[in-house]
Amino acid sequence: MSRLADDDVLPPGARDGGTPNELADPSAAPEPELPDLDGSLAVLRQGLEAAPEFRSGLRGAIVLAMLSAVGRLTVPLLFQQILDRGVRDGDLRVGFVTTLCVAAFVVVGVVLIAQRFASLRLWISSESALAGLRTRTFAHIHRLSISVQNEEKRGALVSRVTNDVDTIAQFLEWGGISWIVCVTLMVGAFAAMLVCSWQLALIALAMLLPLVPILRFLQRGMVRAYDRVRSRVSDTLTHISEVVMGAAVVRAYGVEERTTATIDEAIDAQYQQQVRANAYSAVVFPTGDLIGSTAMATVIGLGAWLGPDWGLTSGRLVAMVFLVALFLEPLAELSESFDQTQNAIAGFRKILGVLALPVEVPDPEPGVELDDGALDVRVDGVSFHYGSGGPLVLDDVSVYLPAGSHVAVVGETGSGKTTFAKLLCRLADPVGGAVVVGGRDLRQVSGAARRRSIRLVPQDGFLFDVSIRENIRLGRPDATDAEIDAAFGELGLDDWVARLPAGLDTRVGERGDSMSVGERQLVALARAQVASPGLLILDEATSAVDPDTEQAIARALARLGEGRTTVAIAHRLSTAEAADLVLVFDQGHLVEQGAHAELVALGGRYAALYDSWLGNTKA
Repeated sequence: MSRLADDDVLPPGARDGGTPNELADPSAAPEPELPDLDGSLAVLRQGLEAAPEFRSGLRGAIVLAMLSAVGRLTVPLLFQQILDRGVRDGDLRVGFVTTLCVAAFVVVGVVLIAQRFASLRLWISSESALAGLRTRTFAHIHRLSISVQNEEKRGALVSRVTNDVDTIAQFLEWGGISWIVCVTLMVGAFAAMLVCSWQLALIALAMLLPLVPILRFLQRGMVRAYDRVRSRVSDTLTHISEVVMGAAVVRAYGVEERTTATIDEAIDAQYQQQVRANAYSAVVFPTGDLIGSTAMATVIGLGAWLGPDWGLTSGRLVAMVFLVALFLEPLAELSESFDQTQNAIAGFRKILGVLALPVEVPDPEPGVELDDGALDVRVDGVSFHYGSGGPLVLDDVSVYLPAGSHVAVVGETGSGKTTFAKLLCRLADPVGGAVVVGGRDLRQVSGAARRRSIRLVPQDGFLFDVSIRENIRLGRPDATDAEIDAAFGELGLDDWVARLPAGLDTRVGERGDSMSVGERQLVALARAQVASPGLLILDEATSAVDPDTEQAIARALARLGEGRTTVAIAHRLSTAEAADLVLVFDQGHLVEQGAHAELVALGGRYAALYDSWLGNTKA
């Protein structure tokens, strides 16, 4: 999106000058530089640090997993005792064998209970961690400046909070406990194997060593593959959300088939990347199974052949076979847990990438307060550009707005007037100069005070899918029903409310789609009235409404501006005619300022805009 075209509302998919159906090729996006194995482990560690709730339950899960592993290792040792000491010279020691069998039964019960509680504890901590991770990521996205948000795909940001966290959920709730149990079991089994027969233990270990470089190679490929999968998922979500939100535009232009083809391409790109990632997983399981089976066969063969020379009794050999089976058992789960781990690493990398985006508009702590009532505004040498090193959208703008004044901001599309308004309510900070409101640098004002005293009514009048009353209460959460009713009365909107099906309890639909553009704007104005700010910034939206609604909006605007400083982005110069002060922007510069009559008489830029507007209205 062009950084200068800040007043344009582009249709979905029309970034970079494209038509709604000309969506970017998802395969064309450059892949980021990916870490090696050590880097992947660092990503996993950082990801777990970003989810501290998981660590709180991890210690208990590890203890329970170790208890489970010890219990499973006890059973082979009990069988060894039964064979070596329970049967002597053909005689069965019934009491001894029975005691050990009962002990084995108890151990198995303890193992099952320990595994159950370990899994339950890990699931609870995992869900808590995932909820916290979603919340922190979502909150961080909302703290990002408009400059950063404009540079990022909105669908990708949504994917970070949804799909990427879901991939991590699969790892934490299944792969995590699998790794804990398997690692504990392998270490314990190998220690027990050394006690039974250090020779066979070392042979089994040597048979598994070739698996290490193989897994290292596959791991690197899987991380790259799953990172591309996460990118393709983001692209697919971005394209689908754009087309769904722009459905009216797609239908109006009759480009359903072309749009569907583009979506199909995005889905196919995701499919192809998923197949490539799964190809790595398909190699892991048979490789581990082959090496594990070879190791087991070698241990059994050498144990039967050389066991007597190494001092192995029949009981020790049977116990050794059981222990080797336990030592090799994790290889059977390796494919799925290894796959989930790499997928989780890719998801963590995406989320950590969002959390690493700089918060360019941080709220000061503790911050200063703003006075009640109308606020004056002083803009001192303000410059601004979107992104790092982008072209200046505003260049050395200086102006003073007296408290209680009504100011109109005019200029052609791309002149910088909308960006100027956004800086006044600190949706971004200037790259040079300062915005001073009520005698305080806006960067030093606390977030709560800024939101309470400065309000922006945007052009689109965005509403949430709740009732009108609840949308109004967003302006001031503690507002009573009586205060909300009074706000509509103060703006002269009682007649409009009376015509609503359920009054202020009428639901507005998703994004307010069940209401007209003008009606959404009326609700947005009432929301600002309830908030009672000292500085009100308005982005007019009267060009797409019927005459009656336009008059209702005009009356509401006049009453809304009473007793406070108002700054209105004037798309219709009738607003400028009634303003105390008119600011004229052109290509990022404040070129003229003064009253309407003065600027018309000056015969400059404003006079040309006014003459053009008069000509269009007469036509």
